[in-house]
Amino acid sequence: MGIASEAIVIRAYGGPDVMVIEPIEVPQPGPGELLVRQRAASVNFHDIYVRSGSYRTLDLPGIPGLEAVGIVEAVGEGVADFQPGDRIAYIARNYGAYARARVISASLAVPVPAGIDDGVASAWFLKGLTAQALVDEVEPVRPGMAVLVQAAGGGVGQLVARMASLRGARVIGTAGSPEKADIARAAGCEDVIAYRDEDVSARVMAFTGGAGVDAAYDAVGADTFEGSLASLAVKGHLVHYGQASGPIPPFDLSRLGVRSAKVSRPFLWPYIATRESLLAASDALFKAIAAGDLPLTLGGRFDLAEAGKAHAALEARAAGPFVLDC
Repeated sequence: MGIASEAIVIRAYGGPDVMVIEPIEVPQPGPGELLVRQRAASVNFHDIYVRSGSYRTLDLPGIPGLEAVGIVEAVGEGVADFQPGDRIAYIARNYGAYARARVISASLAVPVPAGIDDGVASAWFLKGLTAQALVDEVEPVRPGMAVLVQAAGGGVGQLVARMASLRGARVIGTAGSPEKADIARAAGCEDVIAYRDEDVSARVMAFTGGAGVDAAYDAVGADTFEGSLASLAVKGHLVHYGQASGPIPPFDLSRLGVRSAKVSRPFLWPYIATRESLLAASDALFKAIAAGDLPLTLGGRFDLAEAGKAHAALEARAAGPFVLDC
């Protein structure tokens, strides 16, 4: 017999107001599953793309949300790694995190060490794993590299900046406001460019003596892509990992030949596709958080029923990240 709970349900694509809290029934966990009483769910730009219909990856009606932190309430048959009372974090590609309780596959769950706040763990889990993959695998950062981080005051951006700095790179960041510029500097950027008001590539070339950057990490998309491309050094790599300002238009690949440059469009999932890679990545991230190496704050907390307000704040580019208290 299931348990009564609540979740945010989307029945049509649209603005923040399409997210409505509704009663749901959560089943008991089956073989290899966990019943989780959730404590905090993260609010990501991916959730906005899903809600608006930019990404048609959630079948409607459906419950959005990719990641959360909670307490295991019951375990299904065959689960050996977890028991009731364990605190876990997870990322679920089939969505469903905007809920007070849910069932997930035990293969998705990772233990959360004591001493890390529920909201912090939830808000920074996906972002932290993404940033680690970008600087350690997509374009490994080495000491002495010059790196451009677009939107370095944003959620993933500030982690990319910090991690690149910790790995010995000289980091140049961009920001869309003075507030975000302060965050970027605190995250380790030696120089910060106001990308809405300044010529990014011209400033990058001035900072690097005309050499350009070895890597440009760009999650903004349409508004910044050309500036990132023009900022690359010879054999530079433009890592286009998001499109907060919209998708980039098609472009002629032969343009990359001038600098023998490359462009990639990575997603996190292949980098945590195995249980071993997920556990290793999450362990490294939580150790960095516990050590105080990463600049982790929360921009705001909202009750689950206020998910629309959290989306509106994120879309207004308010300083996040935001979490939903479940």
